[in-house]
Amino acid sequence: MSVGLGKRIELEMRGRPADQISDLNLDNCRATKIEGLNSEFTNLQTLSLINLGLTTLEGFPKLGKLRKLELSDNRISGGLNQLTGCTNLTHLSLSGNKIKDFDVLDPLKDLKDLSSLDLFNCEVTNNEQYREKVFAKLPQIVYLDGFDREEKEQEDVDGEEDEDDDDDENEIDEDDDDEDEDEEEDEEDEEDFEPGEDDDDDDDQIVEANDNDDDEDDDEDGAEDGEEDEDGEEEEDEDEEDAEGEDGEARGVKRKHEDEEEGGEEESEDA
Repeated sequence: MSVGLGKRIELEMRGRPADQISDLNLDNCRATKIEGLNSEFTNLQTLSLINLGLTTLEGFPKLGKLRKLELSDNRISGGLNQLTGCTNLTHLSLSGNKIKDFDVLDPLKDLKDLSSLDLFNCEVTNNEQYREKVFAKLPQIVYLDGFDREEKEQEDVDGEEDEDDDDDENEIDEDDDDEDEDEEEDEEDEEDFEPGEDDDDDDDQIVEANDNDDDEDDDEDGAEDGEEDEDGEEEEDEDEEDAEGEDGEARGVKRKHEDEEEGGEEESEDA
């Protein structure tokens, strides 16, 4: 269920003072006339009153800083003189209203800064010379229903697209700055990551540890070789002892044989 205009204004303000409101959207609430909106909105620049059911603009306040006013899809048929207090108005949309005659537009002559007027879907647009007559009546108008006198489409309204472009450029610049900062951080990290003395000491300790391991392996191999040498020497000693024993026995046999021969010779001589 739609709320009334006064209640909707209160909700949109959210407890803020009227003079701190610069943008006010009151679309689709229900009202046949202006209520709750007053000249205390001294800094209001954009006001949207689309599809309220307004039949009159009576009581519309003087809003000296208002630049854009949306009144589309209401039932307004006249009384545009109520808008002459909005001296800085540059954009006015009255599309989808009940405007039938060109004379209804006469009060808009006093709005010297008005550059864009939208009457699309109003009955007055059915006139064959509609565009020529409106431009003649309101020479300050640059765009009518979104197109200029040469039928070139309107590119921006009240500098809105320019502001969007500026925002896009700012976002791109911010992205570039972020990339530059990331690159600088990467360079700093690379500079900080330089081999130091501690790294060299660690490498030396690792090499020394490996050398010690190799020395221990060599010592173990040497010990094993020593044990093998000792075993070999013991075997050689045993072989030498066996050989000496055999030589001794041979010498004993030979000596015994010689003694027997000498004994035989002596017996022969005695005989």
